[in-house]
Amino acid sequence: MSVTAVPLRPIAKGSLTRLWIGVAAIAACAGGLAWAGQQGVAASPAAFLAAHAKEEGVITTPSGLQYQVIEEGTGPSPTSSDVALVGYKGSLLDGTVFDENPQVPMPIDGVVPGFSEGLQKMKKGGKYRLWIPPELGYGDQQAGPIPAGSVLVFDVTMHEFKSRAELMQMQQQMQQGAPQPAN
Repeated sequence: MSVTAVPLRPIAKGSLTRLWIGVAAIAACAGGLAWAGQQGVAASPAAFLAAHAKEEGVITTPSGLQYQVIEEGTGPSPTSSDVALVGYKGSLLDGTVFDENPQVPMPIDGVVPGFSEGLQKMKKGGKYRLWIPPELGYGDQQAGPIPAGSVLVFDVTMHEFKSRAELMQMQQQMQQGAPQPAN
């Protein structure tokens, strides 16, 4: 077996330095663009919502709430005086999840206005994505892990809802059916 040697040309003086300078320049440009993109979203929720409203399937209400029907439910929609059993995941525009619960009862009039409005659009079994502008969320106040002025993004599933009167009646029936304590 024989080995054939292939002659390699020497690298021109300074080529390796220019290559690394080019790689560093590209990395710096990419980092700057990524930073600028995040600053644009964080600095201007109104700009994000204006651009987002043009996307296919996104509906904007007169109040400014944006939503998209992922899966339509059936039957009537709840009212502000009802209590809904929902599953949800709440996140910020950058994808940071700030709250999540697969099944929780919520009084519809006891949540931020944008979430309440979104729930009242849904039907049993429905799945929606909500984009809540700051003025329908927490506004200029920080709320736990949610920075002030944030657009809130929620994926919501409406499992069930009941009126408060139905819940009171169910509670009374449960109390009547429970054994009475002995004296």
